[in-house]
Amino acid sequence: MNDNMKVHGHCNGLKTVFLFGLMWAIIMLIWWLTGASQDTLGVYLVIGVASTFISYWFSDRISIASMGARHVSEQEAPELYRIVRELSARAGKPMPRIYIAPTMSPNAFATGRNEHHAAVCCTQGILQILNERELRGVLGHELMHVYNHDILTSAIASAMATVITYLGYALMYFGGGDDDDRDSGPLGFLGVILSAILAPIGASLIQLAISRTREYDADEDGSKLTGDPEALASALYKISYGVKEYPMAATAGNQSTAAMMIESPFSEEGFQKLFSTHPPTADRINRLMQMAHEMHGAAVTMPGETPQVPYQQTAQPAYSQYGR
Repeated sequence: MNDNMKVHGHCNGLKTVFLFGLMWAIIMLIWWLTGASQDTLGVYLVIGVASTFISYWFSDRISIASMGARHVSEQEAPELYRIVRELSARAGKPMPRIYIAPTMSPNAFATGRNEHHAAVCCTQGILQILNERELRGVLGHELMHVYNHDILTSAIASAMATVITYLGYALMYFGGGDDDDRDSGPLGFLGVILSAILAPIGASLIQLAISRTREYDADEDGSKLTGDPEALASALYKISYGVKEYPMAATAGNQSTAAMMIESPFSEEGFQKLFSTHPPTADRINRLMQMAHEMHGAAVTMPGETPQVPYQQTAQPAYSQYGR
């Protein structure tokens, strides 16, 4: 990898720290509004941490099961193993387990609490529409989610959002402080109600913002790992259109896994985009193409016309035999 590249210029790590600080500020504010009882905060912290610890510790099993994916051997997917082995060796990390999910919606994700318990999953759809170079870019991105401990980051954000939500419920149903405080305090009764309603929404938006900053980091770090930002940009371009043609049906299981995927697997229009776990694809592609220019010191070609999504028309699929 080229250590002289001017990457990580977007201060995503600093943004993540700031967003976590903002979540803690919301927790402290609502805690104060609910009377600043140590018992109250302790109970909700325990609830948030306990529930999230379970999802974090067993993240690989939960995510794989929610997609109905099956583990594949090297004999079944030799090219896929070769790419993942090369990238994990380049990063100096152990080889993760490899799965294929039986859906034609093009996507991929990596999960696991650390590199020793990691799993990479590709859908049948993504194996058909991407060529080997593009798939390598995608897998580099996904592996960096594990190596950057983004599963832990997401788990912490989820725990904090849970605490804020429960504190908001307490504020709505039990109020804050004594009756005089609620009637004559700086917020008043209406302010307390608005805080109870808006704080959980705000926490969710901050949690989503953290997820989006981690996507940018995985794009950058994954491209450093592969040395090929253009490949990931091209893959994102194809995947975004593939998802529009073949969106996943939202279920209780895959909604939690969606945040781990390289592209949101659901059809998102209008107001729904505000609650997306992923940044706009066009912004990601622009950053990657800028990175490619910095890496190679030459002009790069932006993805152009709308790709043909129907799988039988895609030229040079990576592993089309797995989609049959």
